[in-house]
Amino acid sequence: MEKLILIDGNSIIYRAFFAMPPLTNSKGLHTNAVYGFTNMLLRLIQEEKPSHILVAFDAGKETFRHEGYKDYKGGREKTPHELSEQFPLMRELLESFGIAWFELSGYEADDIIGTISKKGEESGRQVLIVTGDKDMLQVVSDNVKVALTRKGISEVEPYGPKEIEERYGLRPEQIIDLKGLMGDTSDNIPGVPGIGEKTALKLLHQYGSVEEVLAHTDEMKGKMKENLVNHAEDARMSKKLATIFYEVPVERSWEDMAFAGVQEDKAAPMLHRLEFKSLLERLDFTVGTAGEATSDSNVQSLTEVDVTIVDTATLPELKELLPQIEMMYVESYGDNPHHAIAMGMTLSTPERHFFVPFDFLKSKEAEVIVAWLGDASVPKRGYDLHRADLVLHWLGITLAGEEHDVQLAAYLLDPTDNNQTTSGLAAKYKLPIIASDEEVYGKGAKFKVPDQEILSKHLARKAQLLLQIMELQRNELEKNEMNRLFYELEMPLSRILADMEKQGVAVNRDDLIQLGKEFESQIAKLMKQIYEIAGLEFNLNSPKQLGEVLFDKLGMPVMKKTKTGYSTDAEVLEKLAPYHEIVQYILDYRQLAKLQSTYVEGLLKEISPITGKVHTYYRQTIAATGRLSSQFPNLQNIPIRMEEGRKIRKVFVPSEEGWFILAADYSQIELRVLAHISEDEGLQEAFLHDLDIHTKTAMDVFGVSADQVDSNMRRSAKAVNFGIVYGISDYGLSQNLNITRKEAAQFIEKYFQAFGGVRRYMDDIVLEAKRDGYVKTLLERRRYLPEINASNFNIRSFAERTAMNTPIQGTAADIIKLAMVLMDEALKKQGLKSRMLLQVHDELVFEVPPEEMDIMSKLVPEIMGQALPLSVPLKAEVSSGLNWYEAK
Repeated sequence: MEKLILIDGNSIIYRAFFAMPPLTNSKGLHTNAVYGFTNMLLRLIQEEKPSHILVAFDAGKETFRHEGYKDYKGGREKTPHELSEQFPLMRELLESFGIAWFELSGYEADDIIGTISKKGEESGRQVLIVTGDKDMLQVVSDNVKVALTRKGISEVEPYGPKEIEERYGLRPEQIIDLKGLMGDTSDNIPGVPGIGEKTALKLLHQYGSVEEVLAHTDEMKGKMKENLVNHAEDARMSKKLATIFYEVPVERSWEDMAFAGVQEDKAAPMLHRLEFKSLLERLDFTVGTAGEATSDSNVQSLTEVDVTIVDTATLPELKELLPQIEMMYVESYGDNPHHAIAMGMTLSTPERHFFVPFDFLKSKEAEVIVAWLGDASVPKRGYDLHRADLVLHWLGITLAGEEHDVQLAAYLLDPTDNNQTTSGLAAKYKLPIIASDEEVYGKGAKFKVPDQEILSKHLARKAQLLLQIMELQRNELEKNEMNRLFYELEMPLSRILADMEKQGVAVNRDDLIQLGKEFESQIAKLMKQIYEIAGLEFNLNSPKQLGEVLFDKLGMPVMKKTKTGYSTDAEVLEKLAPYHEIVQYILDYRQLAKLQSTYVEGLLKEISPITGKVHTYYRQTIAATGRLSSQFPNLQNIPIRMEEGRKIRKVFVPSEEGWFILAADYSQIELRVLAHISEDEGLQEAFLHDLDIHTKTAMDVFGVSADQVDSNMRRSAKAVNFGIVYGISDYGLSQNLNITRKEAAQFIEKYFQAFGGVRRYMDDIVLEAKRDGYVKTLLERRRYLPEINASNFNIRSFAERTAMNTPIQGTAADIIKLAMVLMDEALKKQGLKSRMLLQVHDELVFEVPPEEMDIMSKLVPEIMGQALPLSVPLKAEVSSGLNWYEAK
């Protein structure tokens, strides 16, 4: 028998949004609801094996039910931007899966589902309805089942006539009578005051329907009788509102709803775009780097390449052609380049390719190649030269003269494209696609370095592609006026980052171990206090057990639920803190446990046994705003908001005896950039007169003098200041300040009234983005926004918010990068021994010999302050000490 699955799209995506933790892709688009929905959808397909599927959506706020009751579904808060922008993505994903969806103005998803379910039943099909709305139980029959979502959407509870009888003691058609009496707060259906589910069921077990209950009120007494008599019309209307309408003019045939399985060629690109890697693996899809499913048929070969494997006999050929080499490609395997497996290197002219095995490169005969690699006067062009520099360094080989990095140029030309591999760029420029690395090397446990014949040809083909791509990039960089940004900022910075990473940061291992012991002692003490207060021992790391203690045993109010039960995330615990002393102990325990596992145990694993240092890896091509990210270990995420977190910085020390750590931090750089770009007089005045910007904002927004600004006013002003920079919505601000969305929206409006220049800037930049299709930083860094002119409101709104904040964040990122390049030049020019060690967001960290402390304390803030002239001063605050902690 054919099986039809009908899914209540709005119900499931809402539940997924609030059940799943926040999730965004590399473009900053929120995807948590789509991810949760898709997970559930794939599980349904696997378990139910449907022949037909349809997802129904509500088409708008107004339905035929509003004609009879204007307050129907009244009181609902406006859908958060973070959720509403995901509805279009959900529809696109369904289409890529070959799954039909339908919506119709004036009708709800419930009515669409009810109509189709009846037709399905009449045609002899089995029907399964998936929803979080109990109203749908009214359509249940022998061939129509309803699966109600539980624990967010991770589980479903199936209902047929038998289950409804067992759960409620009712027939399916009586569900509308139940809603008529008890109402439904989520839909603003009034019901009868004072009658909840228990009382309503008792009445229906006795009388059978709303009409019969109302007909027998003379048999009742007290307040219940009074309420039933006074609210009889409410009961009848509520029943009518809860009744599914089965005559929706659905424009979907059985053929439209037919489901033939998820097809890789259509679904894989969408999943790739959303960056749902786990779902791609779950479906066992192979995804090409251009976001397209790959198969043997669309993998083409380049023209046959001429590869010479370099050894003692062929070395003279390469030596003769070294001055003509235009492309170098270093292949290595492993995420962390400090520990990567070096596989081989190709040096190429447009006509010839030379494959250099690393075993040969380390031999005495290859000194001429090593000298060429280390000659800064010879320009090197390649792919991911930053990684190549690190891989060669750990083999004892110096790379210098980096001039054009194809990967870095690709990132600058489109920072939101996360497919900047060789094959991805080939697809972008419509060049022949070569075999993927996975096809040549295998994946995961199956990875294997092939023999030299296969490896050399694979790398030569890559090099040949890169030569073509490089010339196309040069034209684009020129056309987009990005030559200075690329050749004078990003390329020099790539070399500086590699030098910092090779230098590493010294870590006092003994102090780190001792700090770990302190944390362990504090953790044990906290656990004992928590168990004593709770009256039992339980697994503090189990959300389920913790939820049972907090909500079942101690009776605290439930803030929200997740797919696995009670939510006990940090946001919930912070809201619960005033209710019981145990909550703060739990929060402290979690923070210490994270410090212990992530930063003590994690850092101990990363200390190099060779150097005694940690060597992070800065990624230049990840963030669309231009910011750097750090890995292996991530030194940009060491917490500083609590004292215990700041203590982690104590273990970072100078690598030379008697030296000092010096740290310089930009003060409110994004807000200073905003003041410059927006030309807002109020913001500029605050920075020109060195006023506290958050106090100034509070004064202007609340209309008070400086001495009247209290700590709550300043905290709110600070949240709005930084919220404006990061494109925060009223929903996001309400969560940050624990206020209603209405209050948050009013606060944002007051801000814009006080700082009219900021509002003008935001309006103007959106118009500019609509005209050009992109926005720019002050240094010409672009971010393309193809969705800025989308007809869909939610997609367009997200692009507009991105247009507003990208020039601010991107310019701030450019400024600290400029400061790093200028500092590197100054250190060399003045012959200083001091070394730049770290970049942590808006902070630069150095190690400095004692005799250079005075000059560095003046030089660093001076260069950082002059990195990019603005209409307001850039300010860098400097501090120093025997370790990073003392320097802050």
